[in-house]
Amino acid sequence: MDRDLVARAQRGDESAFTERVESIGDRMYAVGHHILRDPGRADDAAQQAMIEIWRKLPTLRDPDRFLGWAYRIVVRATSAEAANRRRWFIRVNLASVAPATTSDHAGEVVDRDEIDRALDRLPIDHRAVVVLKFYAGLSNAEISDAVGIPEGTVRSRLYHATTALRAALDADRRPGRGPGPGPGRVEP
Repeated sequence: MDRDLVARAQRGDESAFTERVESIGDRMYAVGHHILRDPGRADDAAQQAMIEIWRKLPTLRDPDRFLGWAYRIVVRATSAEAANRRRWFIRVNLASVAPATTSDHAGEVVDRDEIDRALDRLPIDHRAVVVLKFYAGLSNAEISDAVGIPEGTVRSRLYHATTALRAALDADRRPGRGPGPGPGRVEP
């Protein structure tokens, strides 16, 4: 069915495109949000990506590869958005778009906040592969396709990103450390 929708959309069928995009739109926005960490910028990137997907859809050679191809466009749009608006970066809590859990324990919230701060420290190219791997659930080969880098580079970025995440989490958990007010700030 997805293949048929993509094929029809490639021939200019707007309703088929709308139906296909509605089925992936939330995931595309969420990937952009996890990478950019800002809902407004993620929305801008997702909109740009959807326009780009519609414009370039006729050039897609294999309709079965639509999802990976669409992820590639979203990741490029989020990277462009990050480069264009780097100075306006606003930190947003990752938990605001994280998948809902059945329990809401204080320890889980603390863990999410710690992970959120650690993700903030990653370069955007590393954050993108982490989000695609652990949030979107893509395989290394699918990430390679989506980001347009060799699979070995995906593995390398995942390794360095997870190592940096672990180091950041360990540093924040050391006694006397913790999140604190941040550099140059004073606690009230």
